[in-house]
Amino acid sequence: MATTPQSSLSESALSSVPDRSEKGTRYREISVEGAPREMGRQIGEAAREEIKGFCQIALDRVNLTMAVSRERALRTANACFRYIREYSPHMLTEIEGMAEASGVSLHELILLQIRNQLRPDAGCTAVSIAADRSAVGRIMVAQNWDNDPELDPFTVILTRRPAGKPALLNITQAGLIAYIGLNEAGIGVCMNTLPAPSRELGVPHYFTVRGIYEASSLQGAVHAVRRAHRAIPANLLLATPQGPADLEITVNDVHVLRDNGRGAVVHTNHCLHPDLSPINDQFPELIQSVPRKARIETLLSISERPYALQALKTALADHENYPRSICRHPNDDRGTGFWATVFSVIIDPEAGMMHVSRGNPCCCRYETYRLN
Repeated sequence: MATTPQSSLSESALSSVPDRSEKGTRYREISVEGAPREMGRQIGEAAREEIKGFCQIALDRVNLTMAVSRERALRTANACFRYIREYSPHMLTEIEGMAEASGVSLHELILLQIRNQLRPDAGCTAVSIAADRSAVGRIMVAQNWDNDPELDPFTVILTRRPAGKPALLNITQAGLIAYIGLNEAGIGVCMNTLPAPSRELGVPHYFTVRGIYEASSLQGAVHAVRRAHRAIPANLLLATPQGPADLEITVNDVHVLRDNGRGAVVHTNHCLHPDLSPINDQFPELIQSVPRKARIETLLSISERPYALQALKTALADHENYPRSICRHPNDDRGTGFWATVFSVIIDPEAGMMHVSRGNPCCCRYETYRLN
């Protein structure tokens, strides 16, 4: 595998990387089980402080990139209730349980779910590797989560064991109905923003992600998204029992991209499907999406096989075009310069485990979390 050595980041630049060691290298782990309201109450009790803290800063952080009044945000959240009920009453019941146990209002918790309807949520680099191209012989999906570092204190590793549905393991901000992770049926989910037309109201994106965790196949995952009246576009890079797949999701359709024998699917933050590529001309590029895609494809050249875990870690720690690199660091961009790689994650769904770096993978070690 061809890679650029980590020394491509100069010593002076490396000295500017924030030291997060005082936070520890592991996220707090929470495990819940049972019926929806019971699980919600367990989450609300266990993560009460994280949920409250996330609610306190969520809208303020949105307003760093665009002006959204609290009245407008709550109006949007309240209007989404009917879409959530139609899509999944049991997910809403779980959120109600969180509200009851955490002391945070239901409206505030719904506001957390819809904040990416108010502004772009994250600019990430993601890759899904086919089983026959993986050194461990299993499909893997990985990404750097480039977002607001202030969300780190509210991030947890959450295991849910819902009655009658697959268990799931997520790295998530406390209070969300679903986020990045895996389920016990062999589905892994990475997610990133896809600039494209949106509408104000619909099923919040995280609820359709939770719908994917209730599926056991690529077909079921696609159906979980398609059946929703969606408010925003999004991209989901998946590991499934049927192999790697990428879902480019618009408000009107779901376009599926496969590896087509190349051994990997790569995605950043622009449309790749031929039917959607004209959209790229309508929206500004999100945090250097095109160069990041080209770079990760170079690092994961299909002429070098198989892909080992360390090879993925090296690629995700790459610093070409620092600080606007795959491993992203704060820079002078007026809109998103405060974004950084908050965590990096490599998901092995068949083995039921995730490797997560709490902070930039260039300077923070990966810890392993398991769905036991």
